Amino acid sequence: MARRGKKPKGRPINGWVILDKPKGMGSTDAVAKLKRLYFAQKTGHAGTLDPLASGMLPIAFGDATKTVPFVMDGRKVYRFTVRWGAETTTDDTEGTVAQSSDQRPSEAEIRLAMQDYVGEISQVPPTFSAIKIAGERAYDLAREGETVEIAARTVSVHRLELQALPDANTAIFEAECGKGTYVRAIARDLGRDLGCFGHVIDLRRVSVGGFTEADMVTLDDLEAAADEGRETLDAESVEAGATARVVDFAPLDEYLINPEAALSDLYEVMLSEEQAGRVLSGNSVLLRGRDAPASCDEAFATGHGRLIALGSIDQGQFHPRRVFGGRG
Repeated sequence: MARRGKKPKGRPINGWVILDKPKGMGSTDAVAKLKRLYFAQKTGHAGTLDPLASGMLPIAFGDATKTVPFVMDGRKVYRFTVRWGAETTTDDTEGTVAQSSDQRPSEAEIRLAMQDYVGEISQVPPTFSAIKIAGERAYDLAREGETVEIAARTVSVHRLELQALPDANTAIFEAECGKGTYVRAIARDLGRDLGCFGHVIDLRRVSVGGFTEADMVTLDDLEAAADEGRETLDAESVEAGATARVVDFAPLDEYLINPEAALSDLYEVMLSEEQAGRVLSGNSVLLRGRDAPASCDEAFATGHGRLIALGSIDQGQFHPRRVFGGRG
């Protein structure tokens, strides 16, 4: 007799929460925290943020996890502060000093050196990074004392701006870059080029893909929303050690953003009720309308007031590849 699979635990919610991750918290811990708060069945995140960094960590629930790759492939904006005079083993404050210098760069020297860090550039990721080497994370190997050699890779830096020079030892930058770019490596390499060495002392991510600072919510705000929805315990229950549960998730759900918000760079196909039914069954549909494209490699379909499918358009037909909430 076939065994029945276990019923998924949690709520089948769909959407994004754009967390303003605090310093000191790992990305995996942040996802686990929100999964518990929302009592969600399925979660994921779009792009790891170091524990020492703060800022945007997009966390996906349910069907939104299927759109994670589109967010991870999007541009990211970082604000970071570099301390001149020392290069560390981790390229930030967590490591020990590897090289040092009494030399300090002028503003003109910094601006001139920055020009080499915009566009398609070759970059060696930091030794302490999540890059996999023979199946192992580079930071795990480095912490075990092994010599880590990571090959250079080509990354895209769309914009690099010098925002402030608080003093001779410190420079504040903003970078807009593509997938796989490490701003710690930019700080390290700039310091080497300038002959003064450097490392990141503060790092904050303010944008990922189509999400902006206006979308972010703090952990404190989410905790407050959870408290609004917690049950009221009587004195006897408290004395017995009972913990108040979230029973009304409406205050928390106010912070959910629709899954399709991650797909702002793709063409949207708006389906009729009949077309939505066909697509949910895995079938292609013919697109009508003068402005409908004849072909498109990446598109998404909406209907019934929600995201229906990811797919492509060929010869005027939308072909679903991933269906949301339907069969297939």
